[in-house]
Amino acid sequence: MQRYPAVTSFLCSVLVAFSLVMIASQTARANAGFEKWIRDFYSVAAKSGIKKSTYNAVFRGIKSPDPEVLKAARYQPEFTAKVWEYLDTRITEKTIRTGQEMAVKYKKWLNKIEPKFGVDRHILLAIWSMESSYGEALKKKTGIRSIARSLATLAYADKRRRKFARSQLIAALKIVQRGDVSAKGLVGSWAGAMGHTQFIPTSYRTWAVDIDGDGRRNVWTSVPDALASSANLLRKNGWRSGQTWGYEVKLPRGFNYKLVNKNGLTLGKFAAMGVKRSSGSKFPRPGDKAVLKLLAGKKGPAFLMVKNFYVLKRYNNADKYALAVGHLAERIKGSGPFAKNWPRGYIPLNESERKELQIQLLKRKLYDGKIDGNIGSGSRAAIMVFQRANGMKATGYASKAVLAKMRSRK
Repeated sequence: MQRYPAVTSFLCSVLVAFSLVMIASQTARANAGFEKWIRDFYSVAAKSGIKKSTYNAVFRGIKSPDPEVLKAARYQPEFTAKVWEYLDTRITEKTIRTGQEMAVKYKKWLNKIEPKFGVDRHILLAIWSMESSYGEALKKKTGIRSIARSLATLAYADKRRRKFARSQLIAALKIVQRGDVSAKGLVGSWAGAMGHTQFIPTSYRTWAVDIDGDGRRNVWTSVPDALASSANLLRKNGWRSGQTWGYEVKLPRGFNYKLVNKNGLTLGKFAAMGVKRSSGSKFPRPGDKAVLKLLAGKKGPAFLMVKNFYVLKRYNNADKYALAVGHLAERIKGSGPFAKNWPRGYIPLNESERKELQIQLLKRKLYDGKIDGNIGSGSRAAIMVFQRANGMKATGYASKAVLAKMRSRK
């Protein structure tokens, strides 16, 4: 074929053109199927009392499924990341500092919300941080997707989430029809979560409240409403006012690890076995039932989780999430880090060092994101490229060893 370059070039062009035509055809068929699904779903919505005018307003301009929604649905860090990776990206100097600043900024509202619902203000601030980075995520593409498009995409193309998405879509339509938000303002995450503290539509309808008195339960732009709604969700799900979520503990030698994750034992029972709080203090309520959790195995920190830990899981049913909220709340309040280190296998960087690492990656043209010290997927991918190029194991971890190698290779 090398003897006939013109023929080769022509055939390549034909193959490329054919591929593009096939892709376009497949896309057109997928879009047509999606549009038909939207038309057909109105009969379901109508049975729930949704008016045609509401339905048309919500779906106006939506012609195709959102591929980013399906991509996000396949990756959920609560269930895939190591516990320390999950915590390290969510409990940082910045999230702690910002939480303390927000505690001052919204003191007036927190003074009203905390006694009304009986939920510690620091827990609410931690949830706000976890759910939308204190509202910063709402300014980004990931936080302002069309809820209707996201949920319709999941209902149309994701078999595992189809039932969930359909029920949430009906609830979202009811929110618009009630007048809580406009059709255009019905925006949120890939999974349909909305506002500063990320309420899915059914949770919004059940627990959202209007505390700022403007007549709307506005979790999208009213921070007081969002925080009060989260407090109401926790209270209605059994939050115990004035109590903690759990305790970091030390286990005695010869401890029976078969008791990990076992229900029915009390704090007093664990204390009688030699289990002690890492702080050295006694358990204030020895009669409370607790569950021992080792989220990183025997080499990591140990925790006795009590009722409020499981109430936090009503927000997100993952142990890592509930632990992150509880611990971040304590850090915002002024407490220190866990007594026992996680078995990372590397020494993590502090905030200024993470920023330096990102600058080093930027200079090497491996990274083009923000210099913010937040080691997200872009930073991790760049670190892995650097590690491979320098004979290191490609973990993507922002470690002291990686930064030291970068400093030595300037």
